[in-house]
Amino acid sequence: MKGPVRPEKKHVDAGAFSGYLAGMVTASPFEIFLVAPPGLEAVLAAEAREKGFGDAQAVEGGVTLNGGWAEVWRANLELRGAGRVLARVAGFRAMHLAQLDKRSRTVPWGDVLRPDVPVRVEASCRRSRIYHAGAAAQRVETAIREAFGAPIAEDAAVSVRVRIEDDFCTVSVDTSGEMLHKRGHKEAVNRAPMRETMAALFLRQCGYDGSEPVLDPMCGSGTFVIEAAEMAAGLLPGRSRSFAFEQLASFDRAAWDGLRANQPAPRKPAFAFFGSDRDAGAIEMSRANAERAGVGELTRFSQSTVSDVQAPEGPPGLVIVNPPYGGRIGNKKKLAPLYQALGRTLLTRFAGWRVGIITTDAGLAKATGLPFRPSPPPVLHGGLRVTLFATDPL
Repeated sequence: MKGPVRPEKKHVDAGAFSGYLAGMVTASPFEIFLVAPPGLEAVLAAEAREKGFGDAQAVEGGVTLNGGWAEVWRANLELRGAGRVLARVAGFRAMHLAQLDKRSRTVPWGDVLRPDVPVRVEASCRRSRIYHAGAAAQRVETAIREAFGAPIAEDAAVSVRVRIEDDFCTVSVDTSGEMLHKRGHKEAVNRAPMRETMAALFLRQCGYDGSEPVLDPMCGSGTFVIEAAEMAAGLLPGRSRSFAFEQLASFDRAAWDGLRANQPAPRKPAFAFFGSDRDAGAIEMSRANAERAGVGELTRFSQSTVSDVQAPEGPPGLVIVNPPYGGRIGNKKKLAPLYQALGRTLLTRFAGWRVGIITTDAGLAKATGLPFRPSPPPVLHGGLRVTLFATDPL
């Protein structure tokens, strides 16, 4: 497969999966791009390196690493923080649409796509002489249809992504399909939900590694609690869903089935994971979502106001919460008492626990009275910039 490649290297040791991966036949290594929320790229890169992707590097908008199709599959299956996994299949200069058309026809589409599977093309242009994204997408669609024979459809599950920046065209295939925060378990969500991928990265940014309990006193639909329980139990995030790469020419069903069958056995943590919310409907949603995720026995959800929350028995751990903030739900002045009540509860009842609060407003965080460490850069979430305010053990 032509395009942006790096020197060939051996597959990384993927623990229990290495036996399957080592026996797979893959093309020469190519660049793989993991999409990350802007501001959390370094956290995702750290997760990828921890999972055996040793050359993972944080870049603007995500993480790059080198590998073949085995690594693509494993990244989709294992990585909690990645929003998508893109296989970069070609790269070339294109100064005008005719050149884009010509060079798109030289891409070895048959190495990646199937002629019987519909494809859609999405394009973006930045600082380039080709500036019309719609026209660029049409040229690549025409090249795929005429030079390779695959049908083009707006609702196709397989997506080819064309990025033209500084007159250089990078062609990628989205190997994930639906965004990876859709684990296949959550059916019910509350207002202003946080995606599972972002929740997993914030948990990591708080230093969470699955070895301690987690409590969310405003749990909503249970995202933080369920994500933490899955991490502690060793459950893979992609275990219950399908992926777009299953419809690519490079897909090997037997090897993929073997990879999934060889998942490590779930662990049984010695502690539970706790969520509370004043809304009875949120508690019902959280319990149902936890059951679908297979962590119902590990989680405890109860209806409670912030002022009534008590530290559970057992070892201290992490309190993590995504409270309402003025730009999203409610008004900042009206929310200050809520943050003050949260701070009082944590300072008086949660000695030894660490705290992570995600909010848009430093003033609201300060209202808690908690001793926060210096904060990392803000992160885009739902069109707003949110920041993690975290403490050492109280």
